[in-house]
Amino acid sequence: MFKVIQRSVGPASLSLLTFKVYASQKKDSPHKTSVKVNELSLYSVPEDQSKYVEEPRTQLEESISHLRQYCEPYTSWCQEMYSQTEPKMQSLVKWGLDSYEYLQNAPPGFFPRLGVIGFAGIIGLLLARGSKIKKLVYPPGFMGVAASLYYPQQAIVFVQVSGEKLYDWSLQGYIVVEDFWKENFQKPGNVKNSPGNK
Repeated sequence: MFKVIQRSVGPASLSLLTFKVYASQKKDSPHKTSVKVNELSLYSVPEDQSKYVEEPRTQLEESISHLRQYCEPYTSWCQEMYSQTEPKMQSLVKWGLDSYEYLQNAPPGFFPRLGVIGFAGIIGLLLARGSKIKKLVYPPGFMGVAASLYYPQQAIVFVQVSGEKLYDWSLQGYIVVEDFWKENFQKPGNVKNSPGNK
C-alpha cells in the first residue's frame, strides 16, 4: 500500500547518522472496500454433516482401564488415610519444632533437672528387677517424684487432674462389673440377696 523512499545514502561509517524517510501511497492500486469477517474462508462455519465416531479402544487402553478399576479402592483408601493423618502429622511436626526451639533457648538449670529426672527413672528400672509390674510402676513413679521436687506447682495440677480421671475410670469400672454381675451371676428370682437390697 505504501512505498518507502529513502533520501539519504552514505558509506557504512556514516550509518549512525539520522535520515528522513517519507512514505507515499501507491497510485496504481485501486481502492477496495474492506472484507467482513464471515466472508473469509478461515471463519466459515462448516456444514452440520459431521458425525462423532468413537474409535475402538486398543488393548493398551483396556489394560490401563482394568488396572485403574483394580487400584481404585486402594487409592481411595490411601487418600482417606492421608486426609485423616495429615492434621496429626502437622501438629506433631509443629510440636517437634516448638520443642526444638525450647531446647535451643532452654531456661538456666533445665538440663541438670532433666538429668536428675532421667537418672531417677534409671534407678527405678534397676530396682524393678524380676517383676513386670514393678517395671511398669517404679520408673515412672521415681521420675514423677523427682519431677515433683523441681516443679511442685505443675505436680499439684497433674495430681488433681489424674485423680479426677482415676476416679471417673474407677466409677465406670464399678458400673461395668455391677452390670456384668447382674446379668450373669444373679438369678431373676433371688432379689433379696443382692448387694443393693439389705
